[in-house]
This record gives sequence, C-alpha cells and structure tokens, in this order.
Amino acid sequence: MLDLLNGFVAELRNAGLPVSLTENLDAMEAVQHIPIEDREAFKYALGATLVKNNSHWRAFETVFEVYFSLRGPEYRIGDGDESDLDEMWREMQEQMRQGDSKGQAGGSMDQLTPEEIAQMLMQALLNGDQALMRALAKQAVQRFAGMEPGRPVGGTYYLYRTLRNLDLDGMLEKLMDQSRQDVGGELTPLEERLERDEYSDRIEQFKKEIEAEIRRRLVADRGAEAMAKTLRKPLPEDVEFMHASRDEMQNLKKALGPLTRKLAARLARKRKHGRKGPLDFRNTVRHSLSYGGVPAEPKFKYPRPAKPELMVVADISGSVAAFARFTLMLVYAIQGQFSKVRSFVFIDGIDEVTEFFKSTEDVQEAVHRVNTEADVVWVDGHSDYGHAFEVFWERYGKDVGPKTTVLLLGDARNNYHASQSWVVKEIRQKARHVYWLNPEPRSYWNTGDSIVGEYGTHTDGVYEVRNLRQLEGFVEKLA
Repeated sequence: MLDLLNGFVAELRNAGLPVSLTENLDAMEAVQHIPIEDREAFKYALGATLVKNNSHWRAFETVFEVYFSLRGPEYRIGDGDESDLDEMWREMQEQMRQGDSKGQAGGSMDQLTPEEIAQMLMQALLNGDQALMRALAKQAVQRFAGMEPGRPVGGTYYLYRTLRNLDLDGMLEKLMDQSRQDVGGELTPLEERLERDEYSDRIEQFKKEIEAEIRRRLVADRGAEAMAKTLRKPLPEDVEFMHASRDEMQNLKKALGPLTRKLAARLARKRKHGRKGPLDFRNTVRHSLSYGGVPAEPKFKYPRPAKPELMVVADISGSVAAFARFTLMLVYAIQGQFSKVRSFVFIDGIDEVTEFFKSTEDVQEAVHRVNTEADVVWVDGHSDYGHAFEVFWERYGKDVGPKTTVLLLGDARNNYHASQSWVVKEIRQKARHVYWLNPEPRSYWNTGDSIVGEYGTHTDGVYEVRNLRQLEGFVEKLA
C-alpha cells in the first residue's frame, strides 16, 4: 500500500498538482483513520489532504481512478466475476417469474442473448440499481469490447465497440414509454421533464461504469503507471491558449474567476506592504531618545507607489485571439489595481475598445463584442503590426505618459510587412514600461515571419505567456 500511495502522489505531481511533503504525510496519516475497504471514504480522505484548488479535482479523480481502479471486492477482475453476475441474473429471473410467470430459473449470464441483456439493462435503469448496472457493464465489456492483452489500443476504441452493441440511443425512449405505461396515460410536461432528466442521468452513469470497467482492465493489463501517463491531461492553468479544445476553454474560463480574485488581493497587498525604502534619519534619531540616544531601532521611509495607468494593445487575428481574449478578461477583472485601463485591438487596422468594457459588467460579453464589432480590418484582414502600430502612434501616442504601462500582445508574425519598430521605440521613451507578451513557445520566436526580436529590443522585456500560469506570473510584475 505504501508503494502504491507513493506512486499515486508522484503521478499527481507529474500531472501538475502542487503536493508538498507535508501534505503527503497528512494523506498517509488520514488513511490510517478510515476503513480502507470504503473506496469513497478513501478517495475523499486523499482529496481533502492533497487537493487545494477546485479546478484540480478532475485531474485528481483521473489519477485516483487509475491507481485505485481495482480496489474493493466489487471492482476486482477475475474468475469470481462470473459467479456474482450469475447470482444477480438468477435473482432477477426469480423476480420476473414471480411477477409474470414468464421467467425461467437457472442459466448463466454467458447464455443470455443480446435481447435479454437489453431487458436486464432496462430494468436496472428503471429501478436505478447501481449494483446491477455495474454487473452489466462488466458483462458488456467482456462480450463486446474485444479487449486483447498487450494490444496497443486506447480505451476510446473499446468504449465505442461496447456502446455500439448496446444501442443506448433508443433506450431513453423505451424508458419513457415504460413510464407512460406505468401511469396509464400521458405524463404532464413537468413529469415528462423530470423523468427524462432522471433516466438520462442513469444512462450517463451506466456509460461511466463501462468506461471505468475498460479502464480497470487496461490497468490490470498495462499497469497503473503506464495508464496514468496515457490519460494525463494538463491542469486548466497549464493549457495552452493557442491549442485549447472547446472543453479546455470552458475550464479556462472557470479557472479565471478564482485567479483574478487571488491576483487582485496579491497586488493590493504587494502595494500596501512594499519593500523598505531608504533610511529615515530624522525619525531614527527621534526614536533613539528612548534608548538614551542609541539608534537601536532604525526607521525607514516606506514607498507609496501610485497605481499605474495601463494601455493594452492586442492582436486578435487567428489563433492568437484566444490569448488576447483571456488577457483582456484578466486585466479588466483586476482593473481596480490600476488608475486607468484602455484597450486597443488590431489585425491590420486598429480600434479602441475601452467603451465595450465600460458599458457592461460582464467581461465575457465585452470580449465577445470586441471580436464581433471592433473595426480592425484595413485591407485584407491579415496581420500587419507595422501599420497598426503606426496608426496607434498617430491617434493615441499623445496619451502615453510617464505613468503609463503599455502591454503589447501578439506573436509578431507580420506577414513580411514593414515592422515600423520605431513606434515601439517612441512609446518606450514616453511610457513608464513597455512589455511584450508572446503566446508562442520561445523556440518559435524569430522564425518565419516572426519579428518579435526586432520589437523586443525597444521594450522592457518580452515574455512567453502560453497559459494562465505564465499570465498570472507576469501580471504580478505590473504593480
């Protein structure tokens, strides 16, 4: 068990969860006070000690299901499975025989036809029988998945083969028809909706049982470590903006809320409790009188930093748009930490979109308006950083001052147009700071039509910002 727990914690760390040595020891202590055979209690004891962020729970569950997939007598894989399933089948036959005198006692699960399995599944779903659904999931995987030891095939293929033979698409309507027969007529709209939602949920639970059974068999064949590596997915804060799937985008949006609150509190605390300034000689001498003139307690001048103004100039073309969208959402969510925030977006033309954010409290709605209403196309809608920067300087250069921090967002892929890097140089001479955030990997910089190095020489720094974790790290510099 100790080796299993150590491997489990090591995989959590590989998946990106921050698990310290102290938390590891806490988990070891916690599992000593719960019944090990209680799988759910075991899972939540580990979760309570090892997971600190709600957005990490899904990754924790995935690793747990792999490493402890075979824990508990009801989850074992072996010769004893068939006897358990046969016993359930005989009990169900007996119930059917007593109910309508059509069932026949005896037989085994191996002798069931697909129609009889479908009938059993329908009864299990009607009654919400979890034990029977788990047993049927085992039988369905064994019969239909066609799993072969050592075969390098992913679980998705086996899942498809199993579900294809079960025809769950038509099961929902059969369940609804049975509910109508049970009440002897039509259901009310409310009853119809409640029944449909309940049966849909049970069907999803059955699908999860099938997925879990396939995963258990793959773990038994390949080992927990290999399966964990196969199923490993990045945490929301480590998902790359430019390659995120639709589901990952949704998880990113959910993770953005807690991140903005944490960042706002951290920036405010950083500004309030700044580092000590130079020695305050007069105050030190005054306080030394209580020590007989000995300066035993030096006093320092504490800086009172003013909130900076922020101007964000973002490329919203192509795949870079996702990066710009999340940066704008983050900046406006913590805008209370800046005296003024102005936003500009461009492709080959440029437009100010500050008013989009002022007219609504919903940052996501404002970002949607930016993507649909901003006038950012000048000629052909292909990135032209040089022209966009030149227009920005002509229209808004006079608004850049010594309190202004300018953020330039984009991959600097200029389609071989003129760079007009002199604009960035002029902005740097007037502004407090100029930073460039690039969502591409550093190894891609200055390759092809990327000219980020040409712009970067006139900034205070070019930063690789491919995910929320890197974006969070950069935002702390703005204060």
